[in-house]
Amino acid sequence: MPELPEVETTRRGIAPHLEGHRVTGVVLRRPDLRWPIPAEVSTLLPGQTITSVERRAKYVLIHTAAGTALLHLGMSGMLRVLPADTPLGKHDHVDIVLDDGKVLRFTDPRRFGALLWQMPGETHELLEGIGPEPLTDAFDGDLLWRLSRGRSASVKTFLMDNAVVVGVGNIYASEALFAAGIDPRRAAGKVSRERYATLAAEVKRILAHAITRGGTTLRDFLSPDGAPGYFYQELFAYGRAGDACKVCGTPIKVVTLGQRASFYCPTCQR
Repeated sequence: MPELPEVETTRRGIAPHLEGHRVTGVVLRRPDLRWPIPAEVSTLLPGQTITSVERRAKYVLIHTAAGTALLHLGMSGMLRVLPADTPLGKHDHVDIVLDDGKVLRFTDPRRFGALLWQMPGETHELLEGIGPEPLTDAFDGDLLWRLSRGRSASVKTFLMDNAVVVGVGNIYASEALFAAGIDPRRAAGKVSRERYATLAAEVKRILAHAITRGGTTLRDFLSPDGAPGYFYQELFAYGRAGDACKVCGTPIKVVTLGQRASFYCPTCQR
């Protein structure tokens, strides 16, 4: 599943081609993806000028005066800006047609993505109650330490909780915990304030670097220009079970936490 760096790479790729342009039409080739596509997408979006393209958690938000289109890439979704006459593929489900002869095309083979609508001044229910963005000043070690007190769940599960911080998915949680030297199995409430400061800093560093590298391609994700992400070449823990730790040589182990595979070095992480 595309994680925060992949979604941010997508946002940065499409934003310059959308902002300031008027939507002349919306083509829906099916009425639903993961959920039904709201009627407002077809009735309110055409005729509107796109004022900005933002990201919140793993959602791409296309803002207009009439409201905001929310797009989620799901497991295998892709957003590309293409000439309107580009031949259609089997899984090209949505075109947002622009005034310059191009379209924003949403391709989603598995249909776990979403296209939703948010009215002006409102917050969509899927965005309510979620935590801060990890690359902002609102996210730091003090926040993690404060929210973790008394929690017996693993620190890996805690870090992936969207109510704590958004967008730190399985890959980047594994990598940040490795970099911080924290065993992912450790109870969140047993991690010290100092170690949470280190963890927050590593989350920021790793996510920022992954964005510059175009994210992590594992199966389906490609950036809007069709290029893969290259951060996967730099992984220290995720997906390396049985391989030698790049730091100490100990074989990387894998354990299931919160129904997700969690990779760690039993020597470097404690």
